[in-house]
Amino acid sequence: MMAQLLLEHQRLVILRLLHEASGMDLNESILQDGLDAYGLNISRDNLRVQLAWLEEQGQLSLAPVGRSQVARLTVRGEDTAMGRARVPGIKRPSAGD
Repeated sequence: MMAQLLLEHQRLVILRLLHEASGMDLNESILQDGLDAYGLNISRDNLRVQLAWLEEQGQLSLAPVGRSQVARLTVRGEDTAMGRARVPGIKRPSAGD
């Protein structure tokens, strides 16, 4: 149960970080640093797993850049990040977030 809560938080924070970025896209290194800043430490491998899951859900798109990836928020992902849409497996933002 705790592991699932952690995953849901990580997924929401990924979407929120992308939403806050000026172009609504970030590379995986910056996303990893952002998750760490929120106390949601994640390995690069686990981050890639979460990014792939979010892409399968239509929340973001991934583009390879060298040996890294860039994630770009989709309209659906923006709706989820802002609490306008509910997706099982992603924490719903709390009121006032």
